[in-house]
Amino acid sequence: MAHWVRESDGSDSFEWDSDGNGEEAASFNAAGASSSAMTSTNTDAPGPSTRVANGNGKAGPSAALVQKYMDMGFAEEIVLKAMKDNGDNGADSLIELLLTYQELGNDLKVDNGFASGCVPQTVDDSDDDDILENWDDEDAGGRSTRVASSFDDSGDETAGDGYCGNLSDYEDNSYGGRNKGRPVDRSLPSQAMGPPYFYYENVALAPKGVWTTISRFLYDIQPEFVDSKYFCAAARKRGYIHNLPLENRSPLLPIPPKTISEAFPHTRRWWPSWDPRRQFNCLQTCMSSAKLLERIRVALTNSSDPPPPRVQKFVLEECRKWNLAWVGLNKVAPLEPDEMEFLLGFPKDHTRGISRTERYRSLGNSFQVDTVAYHLSVLKDMYPQGMNVLSFFSGIGGAEVALHRLGIRMKTVISVEKSEVNRTILKSWWSQTQTGLLIEISDVQTLTSERIEAYVRRIGGFDLVIGGSPCNNLAGSNRHHRDGLEGEHSSLFYHYVRILDSVKSIMERL
Repeated sequence: MAHWVRESDGSDSFEWDSDGNGEEAASFNAAGASSSAMTSTNTDAPGPSTRVANGNGKAGPSAALVQKYMDMGFAEEIVLKAMKDNGDNGADSLIELLLTYQELGNDLKVDNGFASGCVPQTVDDSDDDDILENWDDEDAGGRSTRVASSFDDSGDETAGDGYCGNLSDYEDNSYGGRNKGRPVDRSLPSQAMGPPYFYYENVALAPKGVWTTISRFLYDIQPEFVDSKYFCAAARKRGYIHNLPLENRSPLLPIPPKTISEAFPHTRRWWPSWDPRRQFNCLQTCMSSAKLLERIRVALTNSSDPPPPRVQKFVLEECRKWNLAWVGLNKVAPLEPDEMEFLLGFPKDHTRGISRTERYRSLGNSFQVDTVAYHLSVLKDMYPQGMNVLSFFSGIGGAEVALHRLGIRMKTVISVEKSEVNRTILKSWWSQTQTGLLIEISDVQTLTSERIEAYVRRIGGFDLVIGGSPCNNLAGSNRHHRDGLEGEHSSLFYHYVRILDSVKSIMERL
């Protein structure tokens, strides 16, 4: 039987967006070759070695294996590069690289420094003068996908006009993004060691210097940047700082579809050939207007087939901006809340029971469950009897759902979440799926050292401290209050640091 406790700590009147929404760059990930016969069950699982010793005593690809993958439809150049980058990570990991490299197509040059395997990448400080405006300015065919952002929602992570990202602030994810530097050094300082393990998340496209500051306050651990488009059919560029092991990570099963047509087959009938999107952009907290949908329908109805370039440009920009899907002849529509739940890895009807507007907001501010679960998967064998979790800015329970889907029992979860709507969603899910104790706190500022010590004594300590503080003042479209970590909402990051330090200190002392 599930249990929960509401801890009284003051007013619940204020609500924030704890995660980003709109992104402007289109995302492409699926391979041109059929992958139905090559579905990976574990991108890091050990498997048959893809390398043999060559005449120099160094590992080299087997000619038979090269031919095997060429017979699957992959170009020899891509096979050789993928084998080289994959090392001894196994066949499943190799398949992931082959699919990724084939999708990159003409943009992929042999030995051009693409990230290999699942090793996170970081950059040298000497790259500070280089400008990287957006991860996905061009799609796989070299077409520009940048669209101007008009979002003003405070949780929007879009780079937007005037954003100038810096290579010292973030870098591409470890699943085939451009590698601008060296692998992350996982020689963690002693003060960063567990217990407990900790995991912090925020938007990747933050103002210059933000990730440097976050890293400095979290034991100088380099962030690991990952785009969820490698785990589902929608992009979500995030940075993660944690002290979890990097080895033996594995994805949730079944592996979700990674293209729009696979995720929503009903759209195939209506999808025009001139719309090249294969994945959605980052899922947003707000939807397009009915007026815009009607404008698109009228523009297409009054045009030839295919429509002229200017009409195509208008329609594609709006479709990318608002993640519109084709649902009829000349008819586009925003994603439904249950479709967003599916893309984000939540169970069906997870947010049902609240208003449509609140569902979009809660989902747009959530974790992408499959991405987070990939990182947390290393904990499963460590805690066969279950875990005690301190969950900050819990939202609708993305971390909790990830742990549950991994099969990790949660003995006690202390959840800190301001939004009453989000607390209701988490509590409802908990009562239907869990047997442990859920303790709810509405205001992170009331979690004092004395209160933390009382909890540590009560449950015997925490195994995981997890959360992502509000990105309101970090997101690109928040032009009025993009104040970085000193902003009214994003400054709550420092409470994460304060409480993590307090937990570690108390657990070391007791």
